[in-house]
Amino acid sequence: MTVTGTGTGTLAGTGWRPALARSVVLRHDRVRQAELLVLPERVVVLSGRAADVLRLCDGHRQVGEIVDALAARFPGAPVAEEVPRFLDRVREEGWLR
Repeated sequence: MTVTGTGTGTLAGTGWRPALARSVVLRHDRVRQAELLVLPERVVVLSGRAADVLRLCDGHRQVGEIVDALAARFPGAPVAEEVPRFLDRVREEGWLR
């Protein structure tokens, strides 16, 4: 997962339960063999493990639970630092609520 930007005011410790915005759909494109966020009039091609993170954003799990699940799946990866920043960045784009 590549994280760009640092994000400010992380919501990780606030009990935030991220979910995709209503106008956003996570899809797999078989032709490109890529994960996509489909938005109104825009498509974002996801890189790295971004789709793995976003699939866990179901509105039920808190950020800490998402981090824990990913840490179990990817031992040794810096998920505790990167995932909250990534989620903040995606929220700032308006793709998460």
